[in-house]
Amino acid sequence: MTIDVHQHVWTPSFVEALRARRTPPRLDGWTLLLDGEPPYEVNPADHEARDTTGLALALVSLSSPLGIESLPPEEAWPLIDAYHDGALALGEPFGAWAATCHSEPDPGRLAEDLDRGFAGLQIPATALPDDRLLEVLTDRDLPLFVHPGPAAAQPDASLPSWWPALVPYVQQMHAAWHHFHAVVRPRHPRLRVCFALLAGLAPLHTERLLARGGAGRGRVDPGCYVETSSYGPRAIDAVVRELGVDVVVNGSDAPYATAPEPGLGEAASHAIRVVNPRRLLGRKETLT
Repeated sequence: MTIDVHQHVWTPSFVEALRARRTPPRLDGWTLLLDGEPPYEVNPADHEARDTTGLALALVSLSSPLGIESLPPEEAWPLIDAYHDGALALGEPFGAWAATCHSEPDPGRLAEDLDRGFAGLQIPATALPDDRLLEVLTDRDLPLFVHPGPAAAQPDASLPSWWPALVPYVQQMHAAWHHFHAVVRPRHPRLRVCFALLAGLAPLHTERLLARGGAGRGRVDPGCYVETSSYGPRAIDAVVRELGVDVVVNGSDAPYATAPEPGLGEAASHAIRVVNPRRLLGRKETLT
């Protein structure tokens, strides 16, 4: 039974909270309006009943590109609370990542939310993680999930719709990967962390890092994971060659993509889909 650490489900309570807003991020009917991206027509069916055959666990997360976590607290919390309540009510095999407000971090509120049963905390790659929030995670032996955040306004209106996913999202993940290793890891040596979309392939730039005076190759961080969403066998193979198979975990980004087939053989597939996600989540039960 597979674990998927990266899905999105917009529950009725969350949709209602987005429709109640008059400024972005908001929903006008099913049209999503954001500051940094063109209007997006949401397919309601994407967030209704979903085939979970073969899934032991599917972790849903707040859509960080919406920019909710960076709103002022009085705007962020109603949306985050609506997401939390809806996500926790989904039932098996769903679990969820918690979200929190980054414009005014509240470690106490995060602790209360995590204690409701969330798998860990998701943050946008554009947020500099507050040490107090990371300490709450470490105290509970729960992981951090780094997801792309809001895209800046497109510099050219004629750019294609895929531009945010291929340029700012990837750039954000590069910056978050290197910031974590240079700044965050020394302060939080026990924190487990997972970067979405293979960290935008940032691990493949180790040669350039070394050429510019950094360090990295040969140093294995067993608490630092990357997940596979939106990539396939070639990218997964390249990252495995750089980091090893033990830190790659299965993620789909459903409903926007499907979980890739790693293409590295049965043993590697089992590690990526079952064993490694359990390690990331700190699950102590037998790995089957």
